[in-house]
Amino acid sequence: MSLQYLMAIDQGTTNSRAIIFEQNGRLISSHDIPLTQYYPQSGWVEQNPEEMFRSTIVCCQEALKKAKLQSTSIAAIGISNQRETTIIWDKITGKPIYPAIVWQDRRTAEICQSLAMTSIADQLTQKTGLLLDPYFSATKIMWILQNVANARERAEKGELLFGTVDTYLLWKLTQGKAHATDATNASRTMLYNIVTHQWDDELLSAFAIPKQLLPEVFDSAAEFGRSDSRYFGTPIPITGIAGDQQAATIGQACFAPGTTKVTFGTGGFLFMNTGQSIVRSKNGLISTIAYRIHNQTTYGLEGSFFSAGVSIKWLRDTLKIIKNAADTESLAQQIPDNDGVYLVSAFTGLGAPYWQPQIRAALFGLARNHGAEYFARAALESVAYQTRDVLEAMLADYPIDSLLLHVDGGMTANNWLLQFLADMIATDIVRPSCIETSALGAAYLAGLQIGIFQSLDDIAAHQAIDRIFKPKMSKQERNKLYTRWQDVVRRLLTS
Repeated sequence: MSLQYLMAIDQGTTNSRAIIFEQNGRLISSHDIPLTQYYPQSGWVEQNPEEMFRSTIVCCQEALKKAKLQSTSIAAIGISNQRETTIIWDKITGKPIYPAIVWQDRRTAEICQSLAMTSIADQLTQKTGLLLDPYFSATKIMWILQNVANARERAEKGELLFGTVDTYLLWKLTQGKAHATDATNASRTMLYNIVTHQWDDELLSAFAIPKQLLPEVFDSAAEFGRSDSRYFGTPIPITGIAGDQQAATIGQACFAPGTTKVTFGTGGFLFMNTGQSIVRSKNGLISTIAYRIHNQTTYGLEGSFFSAGVSIKWLRDTLKIIKNAADTESLAQQIPDNDGVYLVSAFTGLGAPYWQPQIRAALFGLARNHGAEYFARAALESVAYQTRDVLEAMLADYPIDSLLLHVDGGMTANNWLLQFLADMIATDIVRPSCIETSALGAAYLAGLQIGIFQSLDDIAAHQAIDRIFKPKMSKQERNKLYTRWQDVVRRLLTS
């Protein structure tokens, strides 16, 4: 059989997943395994890196079985990963010296506050496009080096390695032959200069991080290495890597400046392509690398809020008022309006455009007659309101004549949510046929590197649309709902 399939590893916050695609982007098979999250203290979020890797291997093996394929049928592997999550491991044994500190983790808020009083804050934004926030990797690395016995000494001796999740998976898949990342993941660390395209010595010094910890940085489509034959039977080239939101941007074919997508996963992530220009936000967004191909960098504006799907998980697992995520759609449909009930779902702080890591979630407007349907509707509405918050900041930084918002991620199966979102932002919403666009983007990158796809235009030609949601709500009703949302957020911020 000819090598005509691409396998994508999509290692997310709540699941490890492997998907096998045909050359035309059609999904052939997939397998996913839930990941455990640990909360040792308030605001702390950790995972087990070894569990990540084990589950990833099983997912790949099961996806091959479901597709009835041998590893010799896989032309290449692409990796999409949760970004900013920080892992440090022993260079010889591969054993992590501490659990993975997840991107949601807020333990370094005080470190960020202290650094904000120094000149590094302004330098950091100019060099990396990011804001000084616990979200990103650098202060997580600092914390591990400060709090794990002998970690700093071992790091300075070159005995330890750092990586975001992509780097750790790559190192493990290649049995330690490749310690590398791509430009998109490097750009999320607060250590990578997106202007000069290198690890920045001044930033490394400011964060007291030894340079020998860091991986080599490649294009998003590159020869990263080959998986060891022990995992899938034969070695498979690994030729595409991108952080999950950048991978989704590629999977949605947002290749022209101004094209915009939002992914609803654990959080909500808006990403606008700004071409070869670094757009410096004045409205609480970050400038970052969208992808780097053939040594040419495309940039983007990004705004992230930290609670989207996690709000639904809260309804299901903590409050136990729904059995599965799909229940929220039928519950929301049961009531004609929200009756003044709003959820500000800041379970791990408020992200863009507010950047308030200490804020916690709050429910407003509850009365005794408000049951499960109001909780479900408030959780869904909060996703749309937060999307509008970020989108308005984005359009203020980078005005465009007409917006078409592409959506993906698990929550986009909810038709009620997408219709409310279209109503709230007064914009058409496009849902693709394949909503697993992070995995699809990783597969596209892998295929581009080995010549299955000849160009980005070739990739765009494979896009398929499932449905377009058009706004129906009156301007008066839209503004009334959103003004009330802004009021409850303001009260929470000033309480």
